[in-house]
Amino acid sequence: MRILYFDCFSGASGDMILGALLDLGIDVELFKRELLGLNLDGFDIVIEKKIINSIAVTDVNVIVKEECNHHTGHHHHCERNLADIENIIDKSSLKDSVKGLSKKIFREIARAEAKVHNKSIKDVHFHEVGAIDSIVDIVGAAICLDLLKVDKIYSSPMHDGTGFIECRHGKLPVPVPAVLEMLKDSNIPYITEDVNTELVTPTGIGIIKCVVSKFGSMPPMTIESVGYGAGKRQTGRFNALRCILGNVEHKEKNDDEICVLETNIDDMNPEILGYVMNRLFENGALDVFYTSVYMKKNRPGVVLTVLSDREQEEKLVNIILTETTTLGIRKTIAKRYILERDMKYVNTEFGRIRVKESFLGDYKKYSPEFEDCKKVAQELKIPLWKVYDAVCKAILIFEERNENALQ
Repeated sequence: MRILYFDCFSGASGDMILGALLDLGIDVELFKRELLGLNLDGFDIVIEKKIINSIAVTDVNVIVKEECNHHTGHHHHCERNLADIENIIDKSSLKDSVKGLSKKIFREIARAEAKVHNKSIKDVHFHEVGAIDSIVDIVGAAICLDLLKVDKIYSSPMHDGTGFIECRHGKLPVPVPAVLEMLKDSNIPYITEDVNTELVTPTGIGIIKCVVSKFGSMPPMTIESVGYGAGKRQTGRFNALRCILGNVEHKEKNDDEICVLETNIDDMNPEILGYVMNRLFENGALDVFYTSVYMKKNRPGVVLTVLSDREQEEKLVNIILTETTTLGIRKTIAKRYILERDMKYVNTEFGRIRVKESFLGDYKKYSPEFEDCKKVAQELKIPLWKVYDAVCKAILIFEERNENALQ
């Protein structure tokens, strides 16, 4: 399995991400030919090697030649809304997968900007993000990820600075509100460094949030190449983003350890047992189930079994001990083999619905996401099986066409 790891020790911006991806060994001329598919005039892109702190890095600069106000004819950075940007992407000759990822990133940034400025998404005008250089950064990153053919993308925690920065809205605190909005309700760990400037930009976090499936330490892997993307700010330390490309053997990746927590119960109201199951699931249990047994003195009872990640173990143990009548819990560590999993979408006659994608190498299988199907069935007042059938039909059609249609 081909793995890409973002090492964001000095934050992330659009040009840093693009530079680091190109520095992994992507043919620059091939990249530029792919970028021509954007069909966007008025810019040059300069890609060159530089030295920062004695380390060779790739520096990307988008030189905007001309952007004008269509009403006044004055030259400046145009303000585009999401529909304008999506129109540019839709009319391009880029690959469908590149178009899809680019639009996903812009929508995430637009959602955050709309929230912090109390506007609807369609009324958000992007300023810096809508400028040509940011369109090139985002679409360019999507092109690079397509060329690299990675199976899974991971990232370190996000490191950011502190203080204030000057932008179109005046002086704003670091992290700027749009970045903080994208961090909210995400699983992205965020660390503040003693650097008096912005290290994480809205474009940077938008890209990272939309492509990374897991945050934390670099997974065990054999390293194929390393790339560095230059940052523009003077931070007093090595300002670059590092990308590491490598491979993980399937057997190693699938060899996973979990905790199995068990306890026998014969003196509890079954209504409360139902409540306990819900609480365990809400707090991260991988699975919870009851097995009927006969215990001492011929008492009917249940064995409560909880499967847990090592990180959630203590929290789940506390719930079992406080919410049930048990006096103790048995714990075993079990190894398990799992298929890699991801969440994708299909378009059906009932709308866009999520499916679970499981894969091992080239082998893939899909299953409709129950909660999505249930919600659609309830909203449209139709049988649940009709929604399931529509999702399965959509998956089959796309597989027969051999298209990467699950976004």
